[in-house]
Amino acid sequence: MKLAFGRGLAVLLLGRLFRLLPLWTVAFVVLGLPRVRAQPSLQLLQTVALERVEGRFDHLSADVKGERLFVAALGNNSVEVIDLKAGKRIQTLRGVQKPAGVLYVADTDRLYVASGGDNSLKIFNGASYELLKSLTGLDDADNIRYDAKGGLVYVGYGKGALAIVDPAQATKIGDIAMRGHPESFQLQSQGNFIFVNVPNARQIALLDRARRGQVGGWSMRAFPGNFPMALDESNHRLLVGCREPPVLVVLDSESGTLIGDVPISGDTDDLFYDASRKRIYISCGQGFVDVIQQRSPDRYEHLEKIPTAAGARTSYFIRELKKFAVAVPHKEAQKAEIRIYEPK
Repeated sequence: MKLAFGRGLAVLLLGRLFRLLPLWTVAFVVLGLPRVRAQPSLQLLQTVALERVEGRFDHLSADVKGERLFVAALGNNSVEVIDLKAGKRIQTLRGVQKPAGVLYVADTDRLYVASGGDNSLKIFNGASYELLKSLTGLDDADNIRYDAKGGLVYVGYGKGALAIVDPAQATKIGDIAMRGHPESFQLQSQGNFIFVNVPNARQIALLDRARRGQVGGWSMRAFPGNFPMALDESNHRLLVGCREPPVLVVLDSESGTLIGDVPISGDTDDLFYDASRKRIYISCGQGFVDVIQQRSPDRYEHLEKIPTAAGARTSYFIRELKKFAVAVPHKEAQKAEIRIYEPK
């Protein structure tokens, strides 16, 4: 009886309070409180220490079958190889200078490293880690992508080009020029377009890999600093991370029409689209992974900020293993490490 009386009194007092408050205040009390998630959208699974690795990290790649992660330790002039099952580093590759991009191709068991410091693309045996060949003349070699349909490797480099590499012959067979140094780029699997972030030109370049040339471009003057990029091909959406101001920009990948933009944390350098959960993971050097929920192809909502560490702006989403890796650099008391998360 006392419990029932207490509940009744609480309801009565709450009702009187609501009658005294303005309507907008009542709405805030009822609807405006932030939702509390039962669990974070990314749960930390393991941390892999990288002792004696100094400087900043750049991009990552993965061997899904072998459960290995390859990390371009740009400031350390090395590529660190992580065994994800054992949760430890198993190899350090030397002989690279300021490695920026890494790409593992399972079909041929080859590891490609963009060695920007000596203007080369280095090709390693994926099993023995033996250096097989070094392709020179690629000034400031950066991001690397594999075209599974065409069986070719693309490397962004220089003041504005993608080098086309034939993996079978381990030779460069051509270039596609553009207006500035290419940052992240994405290839259509069902078409011939390559979408390229060219921040110096404040543009997204549209390249046709059949014609091997630029066929158009979309202005990014309203959103400068366009570095990372992901492609949601099924919904025809291009997802672009920008730094000035820090926002996620969503474009129609067929027309370039702006669908919307969502504020994010500062200093982003990698982003990935999780098609199964309709989410976007954006690693930012400000010290967060921003998680954006795709409610529909035209509606995006900032879901959560996952605290990481200062300078942890590069990452990799291993879709097949359901793991998201974040590279944390050594800064004073902060140790160099790779943090492995599981999407929830």
